Amino acid sequence: MKIGLFDHIENTGRDLATTFDERIRFIQAADDAGFYCVHLAEHHCSPLNMVPVPGVFMGALARVTKQIRFGPLVYLLPLYSPLRLAEEICMLDHLSNGRIEVGVGRGVSPFELGFHKIDHDKSRDIFIDAFACLREALSKDLFSYEGPNFSYKNVPMALRPLQQPTPAFWYGSSNAVGSTWAGEQGLHFASNGPVARAKANIDTFKEALAKRGGPAYPKAEFPGGVAIGVTRQIVVADTDEEARRIAREPAERHIKHLNWLRDNHAAPEFANRLVVPVGGTFEDNLKEGTVIAGSPRTVIAEIEKQVGQLGINYLISYLFFGSMSFSDAMRSLQLFKTEVMPKISHL
Repeated sequence: MKIGLFDHIENTGRDLATTFDERIRFIQAADDAGFYCVHLAEHHCSPLNMVPVPGVFMGALARVTKQIRFGPLVYLLPLYSPLRLAEEICMLDHLSNGRIEVGVGRGVSPFELGFHKIDHDKSRDIFIDAFACLREALSKDLFSYEGPNFSYKNVPMALRPLQQPTPAFWYGSSNAVGSTWAGEQGLHFASNGPVARAKANIDTFKEALAKRGGPAYPKAEFPGGVAIGVTRQIVVADTDEEARRIAREPAERHIKHLNWLRDNHAAPEFANRLVVPVGGTFEDNLKEGTVIAGSPRTVIAEIEKQVGQLGINYLISYLFFGSMSFSDAMRSLQLFKTEVMPKISHL
């Protein structure tokens, strides 16, 4: 099983330059530890995410890391010109010597899409059109495309990706519609949420992928050629009590950030339409399995249990979240590297 990282890069309460410096140092340490990929969220107008233009941050990562792959999970395609985004992806692929992984999605938040003048009810159709256009732009020297939202004719693609024919595409989903679509397209897949819900979405994805006949962008490093992952907030300390003490306040800050737009800028028409992908309290998250906090032995046991329940081959660890201090995150990463990773890599 491969181990990756996920990060929103939230408002930590520290100045933003410090937050960026800490994250870059943390990801360099993860690179040295042998993590497979770091996946960055894209959100807008919210303390949940301080890198709403993930390509800028990934450009920095490309030059200070050596092996770890990186990519958005996800680019919010309704907010982009597919042509401009294709050029950005090509640049990042070359800056990193072929390490970009392209996560795509439509955006879960109607508030964020609305701020950008995108109708949430139309966003899935826009996303599907943008994805088809983006694939075409990345795979051709001269491309044309005609869709309901995007139209190009005889566009010369002077920039081409280093990974041929294109970098791999990923999709993250916590519902059956998205899980089915990702399987039908043969994408690499990530889910989240409580174990029961994550399992339902993973099973839905696998069923759709099997009907398709296999992945569109096979990766030999994953069994079956496809990455099937789940995201979990993880904190490792010497004891269960210490790990949960360290995790509690950052996890509660993270929950507030997830709800921030709905709590502070809720338009009546959106009041019941933003699904928060974690429980309402830190204790809820521990019970549901979305947070794993404990000694190395406790963390290993919980990961082993969830891998068996979910049938995944990729653990996307969320090790640095909310207002967590840099020192606590680095200590947890060190214990995860030395005490946990060697015991779960065979799963």
